[in-house]
Amino acid sequence: MSSTELPSVPATSVLPEVALVRIAEGERLRSVGLPGVTLSVRSRPPAREGLPPALYVHGLGGSSLNWSALMAGLDGVVESEALDLPGFGDSPPPDDGDYSITGHARAVIRYLDATGRGPVHLFGNSLGGAVTTRVAAVRPDLVRTLTLVSPALPELRVQRSAVPTGLLSVPGVAGLFTRLTREWTVEQRVQSAMALCYGDPDQVTPEAFQHAVDELERRLRLPYFWDAMARSARGLVNAYTLGGQHGLWRQAERVLAPTLLIYGGRDQLVGYRMAQKAARSFRDSRLLSLPEAGHVAMMEYPDMVAERVRELLGEVGELDLVDGTEASARVGDAVGDGDFGSADGGAAAGGAGADAITGS
Repeated sequence: MSSTELPSVPATSVLPEVALVRIAEGERLRSVGLPGVTLSVRSRPPAREGLPPALYVHGLGGSSLNWSALMAGLDGVVESEALDLPGFGDSPPPDDGDYSITGHARAVIRYLDATGRGPVHLFGNSLGGAVTTRVAAVRPDLVRTLTLVSPALPELRVQRSAVPTGLLSVPGVAGLFTRLTREWTVEQRVQSAMALCYGDPDQVTPEAFQHAVDELERRLRLPYFWDAMARSARGLVNAYTLGGQHGLWRQAERVLAPTLLIYGGRDQLVGYRMAQKAARSFRDSRLLSLPEAGHVAMMEYPDMVAERVRELLGEVGELDLVDGTEASARVGDAVGDGDFGSADGGAAAGGAGADAITGS
């Protein structure tokens, strides 16, 4: 049993009284009990009956809040749900303390099996991209399409700005970091995180910045916050070292679902150069490159991402795009010219401060 599977904080004793989780307008939050894990699930009431289901999975240190803007942008297109992985957002730690990629993927699969919502349009960002890649590879029956935003798949030459995230996986480093940064204010932590994750942090509105501060203050009060971060980072690093059929790139090659890949040119955590490798690895892929975006394109450019998702659903026959040709042309022009309009860093930035506190 690896160290990622050994709980240092019993799940039954980690229910402190903290501030309520922020719920954006039009959203609902509920808790779902499953064998060995309890998941917090954020959703938007469907605009009409019969919409295809979608499920969103956040990155390391993130939460379901990361998807609020994109979920709103896909109203009337899909029935959206975003879950908090075990130990993140409003979900308590897993009973077995397993924060590996497989452990997180198992939680997603258990949720989909228990609710019977599959096959879903599955979304993943960063760590969530690695998790959803594994889900799509081992349970193709649960995935209709796969959309990956800066997926954390193995890189031989890791960017220097991503090294701290990897170091977090080393036992004791999280404790050392907390001691070295104990004088930092929450505002400073959020500023540092947004500078790391956003292509242009100046696009984040003051309101969104305050939401991120409030969320990080809440989560720093959780006694398992750093433990979940460190063990999930360790699980990601361990997944990078796996070879054979369990390797993430090998599993990417096994994904059958039509896949949309989204990469940001200013991403400091996942190399922009990995976009072409990913496009070659996923057998039925299409690529959206956003040169001005950072690590969380769905938060910076939710309208553009939503538009491309609509096109993907149109391609697989789940959306009647009346003006699909025009929409495709607009996205193509934007990618080619680097003209992305205004980045909407406000609607979903409430989770960004906590999401990027260490990177992915």
